[in-house]
Amino acid sequence: MRFGDDGLVPVVAQSALAGEVLMLAYADREALQRTSDTGQAHYRSRSRGGLWRKGETSGHAQAVREVRVDCDGDAVLYVVRQQGPACHTGAPTCFGEPTGGTLTRLARTVAERARDKPAGSYTAELLDAGVARIAQKVGEEAVETVVAATSEDLSRLASEAADLLYHLLVLLEAKHLPLDRVLEELDARAR
Repeated sequence: MRFGDDGLVPVVAQSALAGEVLMLAYADREALQRTSDTGQAHYRSRSRGGLWRKGETSGHAQAVREVRVDCDGDAVLYVVRQQGPACHTGAPTCFGEPTGGTLTRLARTVAERARDKPAGSYTAELLDAGVARIAQKVGEEAVETVVAATSEDLSRLASEAADLLYHLLVLLEAKHLPLDRVLEELDARAR
């Protein structure tokens, strides 16, 4: 690990669930060691000059799943499970609204359609049709995905799998189950 002249190294905190970059802070050897020892993100405050554990005053702690060092050895990545917002302003990230991955962005779009109900929106119409209709669509898309997997080309499989994921996100929205809950379940199973 190569520390700067000030004894610090930049640390990027990234969500273990969505891959979102949450914040940038700095660490010294002591902060890195405390993080390793406790499994909680520790940093060195440049303004206060002291060691701090993320969430010690706000309660918005970061459980560190993984620590990575970049290829040059002069930056660190904490892959974390964030409790509450990461930014001191109360925002989810220090970089504005989360962009998330494709599924996260699509889930946000589905939620917007549910809230705004724009005219001509298939998503809004599907949500208005109710859970039973949405669940039926998920079943239909699942069967079409199986058929594509067993008797069609990869392009068709990709298309049907995309339809299945989309309809599943609509079902989650209709049931008010956040995608993060599903990602947490998958994350728990990955251990």
